Amino acid sequence: MRTGTAPDAPAPRAARWLAAVPSFLRPLVRPRPRPRHRRPVPVRPSRPDQLRALLAVLDEAVAAQGPADEAVAACGEPGPVPRGTARDCGLQSIGLHRLRARLQDLGTTDPDLLAAQARAARLLAYDLWMLRASMNLAFADRPVARTEAARLGLNGLGRPADDLRRLRDTLRAELPEG
Repeated sequence: MRTGTAPDAPAPRAARWLAAVPSFLRPLVRPRPRPRHRRPVPVRPSRPDQLRALLAVLDEAVAAQGPADEAVAACGEPGPVPRGTARDCGLQSIGLHRLRARLQDLGTTDPDLLAAQARAARLLAYDLWMLRASMNLAFADRPVARTEAARLGLNGLGRPADDLRRLRDTLRAELPEG
């Protein structure tokens, strides 16, 4: 059994090469030491856990749609729009924006749930756009007949709000009992 090299054996190739490098360059050419241990691989949550997390955010989003729907409808009321409506739209917009950010930060890895998550994010983006557009119509600096007609046509969030509810209900039906 061989435990080392003989004293008269030539130096290993890497050592000979390193000896040929000038001393001021040696810090630049030395290999990095290997880490002594590997970092543990993070455990991904199971599909039911991911589904529960997604449903929790969707439940809050569906609950937040009621007040947002009322705020959009208030922008479409005939006559002058009260200033409190702008505050209500702003608060609802902040709430929906936070929910959309939470939705995007879920860390979902299941492909089917990723598709549902992306669809829900698009539907919430529509709700945010609708709130902003209704405020722009309701509080225009110089309302003209065309924008006033569009403002009076506002009556809520519309079909995308229903689509978000249906998406949430479809995902809830996939949740295993227990």
